[in-house]
Amino acid sequence: MIRKTRIEDIPAVIAIVDEAKAYFKAQGIPQWQNGTPNEEMIENDIAKGYSYVLIEDGEVIGTACIIEEADPDYSRITEGSWLNDEPYTVVHRIAVKSSCKGNGHAAKLLQYAEETALKNGWNNVRIDTHERNSSMRRLLSKNGFVQCGNVEIGPLKEPRIAYQKILKKDHD
Repeated sequence: MIRKTRIEDIPAVIAIVDEAKAYFKAQGIPQWQNGTPNEEMIENDIAKGYSYVLIEDGEVIGTACIIEEADPDYSRITEGSWLNDEPYTVVHRIAVKSSCKGNGHAAKLLQYAEETALKNGWNNVRIDTHERNSSMRRLLSKNGFVQCGNVEIGPLKEPRIAYQKILKKDHD
């Protein structure tokens, strides 16, 4: 089950994020190594209605930030282009508990973002990741996302690879 994150979920979400940070560090991936995401960001995401958790057997095992508005960081893309300029849903800060990885849980969060886009009448989902985050890049490719170019994220203008998926309204 996927639902909006509640304040009482924050410790579980932070634990998942901290596991992801440790994994990235061990893999030599500089993503999430600058102190974010952190508790303040998660609280802000909750307040804005952007934060979601994946629950299994009553336990938070995954998290994602699903934003139903344009991302200003996506307005400038280099070394490529977006597939279209139509409205889109954005996915950020997606992570799954280490002991639950490899079981399709991250794909469930992506699917939920797609369903959210379709509910808005939108046919697009955009996401970005670090070029060295090969597991996320494989997940995105496997789930129909197309590499579009490069974007710079956040106040530090961190380079990321941008992906987009065009959705079909009718799931025949």
